[in-house]
Amino acid sequence: MTSPIMIRLATLQDEGTLTALAWRLTVFPLPAWRKPEHIADADHREMMAAIRAGSATSEVFIAERNGSAVGCLHILEDVDFFGARHAHISVVATSADAEGSGVGRALMAHAETWARQRGHTLLTLNVFAANDRARRFYDRAGYAPEIMKYVKQVR
Repeated sequence: MTSPIMIRLATLQDEGTLTALAWRLTVFPLPAWRKPEHIADADHREMMAAIRAGSATSEVFIAERNGSAVGCLHILEDVDFFGARHAHISVVATSADAEGSGVGRALMAHAETWARQRGHTLLTLNVFAANDRARRFYDRAGYAPEIMKYVKQVR
């Protein structure tokens, strides 16, 4: 039997954990123009800024199992190109040891509750096209592609 997952607000003391989890967002074939350190640093920076701001419209959560951090979630309120207010998952990551153990599902359920409590009817997220594992996870969770971003390097 797997121990329960507890989800709590992140604090400044979670910075080391969030640094490690941000690197987990780079473990798939990245486009040639993206560097792992740029992705990890940007996500880490945004999560720490949200924690420092202490705003209820952009929050970072830590998932724990048996007192150890096993995942994180950064969720925020946003407005899309069409003017619709919605909730957006900026980061969802689990530790390597927690993969496939229900932590990701618990964090996604927490995100849905967070969005519903704020009256949002849409919950969005971004995923790299080559991140097949994440895309399968989101598909199973009921997410569907809406807008595709195409990129071309210009030299």
